Amino acid sequence: MLEKSLTIQLAQGLHARPASEFVKAATSFQSEVHLSKQGKKVNAKSIMGLMSLAVKKGDQITLTVDGADESKAMAALETLLVEGNE
Repeated sequence: MLEKSLTIQLAQGLHARPASEFVKAATSFQSEVHLSKQGKKVNAKSIMGLMSLAVKKGDQITLTVDGADESKAMAALETLLVEGNE
């Protein structure tokens, strides 16, 4: 299991479009993927769960990845959260 704390740098946080892109990327990996913010942990392969966190620019979140392709998943998903898909 890999876990990393990140600060969101996306200009508008994880609103609908970046959240959708993140979920799409997360579901492409076998590993379980979770995001947590202020003690609330959600399945990051669920758009509703992700949106319920209301992640804004500057928020501190924790990305947890657990499974066979966790290293690859962590690298790709971390990039999306910090840099976006620009």
